[in-house]
Amino acid sequence: MAAAVVRGDGSLAGPRAVRPTPPQGGAETLWATVGAVLDDAVRAAPDDVAIAGVGAGCGGPMTWPAGAVSPLNIPGWRRFPLRARLQDRHPGLPVRLHNDAICLAVAEHWRGRGRGRGSLLGLVVSTGVGGGLVLGGRLIDGATGNAGHVGHVVVDPGGPDCACGGRGCLEAIAAGPRLARWAREQGWRPSDPEADARALADDARAGDAIAVAAYTRAGWALGVAIASAVSLLDVDAVVVGGGLSQAGPLLFEPLRAAYADHAGLDFAREVPIDPPLLGQEAGVVGAAALLLAGDAYWSAG
Repeated sequence: MAAAVVRGDGSLAGPRAVRPTPPQGGAETLWATVGAVLDDAVRAAPDDVAIAGVGAGCGGPMTWPAGAVSPLNIPGWRRFPLRARLQDRHPGLPVRLHNDAICLAVAEHWRGRGRGRGSLLGLVVSTGVGGGLVLGGRLIDGATGNAGHVGHVVVDPGGPDCACGGRGCLEAIAAGPRLARWAREQGWRPSDPEADARALADDARAGDAIAVAAYTRAGWALGVAIASAVSLLDVDAVVVGGGLSQAGPLLFEPLRAAYADHAGLDFAREVPIDPPLLGQEAGVVGAAALLLAGDAYWSAG
């Protein structure tokens, strides 16, 4: 979990505060960590900074704009009233909450790769795969706030079951835990039995063939899904963030190769696909932009 105090121009007024999401514990344990990381961020900002509002991003699904969250990868929260709890904690301040991948897309459109462009598709590839969509300079929410959720585009109809209840989704192949699970099934034997996709990337850089194959498979799935999305949406740019994006060429080279194979239409071929310009700050900047960027990224009450 991360928080920061963000100025009106999108810059940080102090360093990001970060605390691990508790792996065990219920809703109140998670909520206590949210409060702690918010307090850390405020303490790290200059004393003369006045807080004008609270923006938040969380994994989905969620009821939007009410902000009751049930993130697939945080089982301790099911219909947890996150927006309402933030409002209670900060009475008198506006509170806005959206999907965390939407916050990345918003940040990159506002102050990153998409600045000056009319449209952008943003993805977060981490413990899950989420997405957000800006068209015509405005965030597209969809009927339930889930527009742009490219993680559940089907890339392999005969592929693995997905936590969403579907089959062959991008998330079921490219999300970090799924990546590590597939590698183990193929014979990857890390020294740490709890090793994750980051350790898998280290082994891939060291030449482990199974680890390389795992990242190639994930990159292929991402490239196929992005090609489909770009052909449908005709966006100006694509940004791929999240923990797996930090693997760099291990992920982006097979991703771009798969995209080139599947994006056959002229308007799709030259669309840039890059990691976030804002790096690890994108999430908090995008959450703040829900408040700071006028009505470009917020259409609800």
